[in-house]
Amino acid sequence: MYSITGVTIPVPPQAVEVLAVLTTLRSLQYGISRTRANALIAKAESGAIRTSPTTFIGKAVTPIYALTFVIPSVTYVLCVTGNLFAQPAWMQRMSLPNDYFQHEAKVALRIAACVSTFVLIGFMGRVFTHLGNQWHPAGRREKSRVVQTGPYELVRHPLYMNMLIQHALFAVMFWSYAPLVCLGIVAGAFAVKIPIEASEALIMEDAAVAAEYRAYMQRVPARVIPFLW
Repeated sequence: MYSITGVTIPVPPQAVEVLAVLTTLRSLQYGISRTRANALIAKAESGAIRTSPTTFIGKAVTPIYALTFVIPSVTYVLCVTGNLFAQPAWMQRMSLPNDYFQHEAKVALRIAACVSTFVLIGFMGRVFTHLGNQWHPAGRREKSRVVQTGPYELVRHPLYMNMLIQHALFAVMFWSYAPLVCLGIVAGAFAVKIPIEASEALIMEDAAVAAEYRAYMQRVPARVIPFLW
């Protein structure tokens, strides 16, 4: 029995792990399905990618952050599910500190992180909707345009912001340091990708949208995190 926000609720030991597993699966499924759908629409409506990074770092950075997102999530789902919805001992050794939280508070935080993930999935859907036929892993399509609506009015790379927040939520959902390590790796990959891997440099080399994107950069200075980055 746990008292959450003043209400005593029976929460079986495995219930939080079940919720975290299902939430993680939904996040992965939605992200993959929307990416595939937008990729097909983009290819059909905006043509093939005509410019892409040429350096080794530019080519490697996208799969690096993609794998850093997928591998820990899939590992958590498979290992916890295979262990009858209990974290195995090796996973518990990477747990966040328990000394500062009562067990009830820890349960409440993990549930809140799961709920927040579903809110974040909704935000991701908005990003994909506004991105539409301009989706690409890295590069510019034959019929390129500058997306400036919806979440793109807040930051220039809202999908990157979405991924960073999701890693932070995974850390609380899994109650583990591992997603925080991944968050650092992903943030480093983004720091490389945006200016060097030519995510924005490629745009500025596109004469059709360079002037419009320059004005957009002045209007929306935040790349990933408002007021910080």
